[in-house]
Amino acid sequence: QVQLVESGGGSVQAGGSLRLSCEVSGSIISDYCTAWFRQAPGKGRDRVATINSRALTTYADSIKGRFIISKDGAKKNLYLQMNMLKPEDSAMYYCAAVPDGYWGCERDDYNYWGKGTQVTVSS
Repeated sequence: QVQLVESGGGSVQAGGSLRLSCEVSGSIISDYCTAWFRQAPGKGRDRVATINSRALTTYADSIKGRFIISKDGAKKNLYLQMNMLKPEDSAMYYCAAVPDGYWGCERDDYNYWGKGTQVTVSS
């Protein structure tokens, strides 16, 4: 059974940094798309960044140049380095996974999800 467990969230002032981690069970991290999504209160869930089986990445326009997604296959961890944080980045952040294939990673129908970690950025 695939399990994803996020950590690293917290409260930070605007301009600060946080690094989110997601521990991924099994061996899927090398063969799957893995991604970070976020959801603010009263808003829909947005895809933030993805990384595919070949470590190719994509980013939402709102965080380009500030966030970096990466993975460590040996440690089975997915990361999201978040720099120059803004109050509008405040949200629950989720990691997710879906088999990599024809449809690519820029999709929203991921089938494995973590429970999330809260990020709060104060002005």
